[in-house]
Amino acid sequence: MSYYDHHKRSIAKTIGFFAILVVADWVVVFLITNQTGITFKIIIYSNFVSAIIYFIHERAWNKVHWGRSKIQIDLGEQK
Repeated sequence: MSYYDHHKRSIAKTIGFFAILVVADWVVVFLITNQTGITFKIIIYSNFVSAIIYFIHERAWNKVHWGRSKIQIDLGEQK
């Protein structure tokens, strides 16, 4: 039995993480700059790069078996 995360799973996790990061970054950058235009540009550029790096990181970790366990699932008797 082996485990493998498909690209779709990594993409979904990337989008979810990206959404959380955008909101958090927006608040921090806006509080520092107090300018919507500059905040928008910084958030778009930094989070686009971060999303790509996160996706690559997820794909790399998919190849690492450390910390994973194989489990046997008993589905009961089939009749």
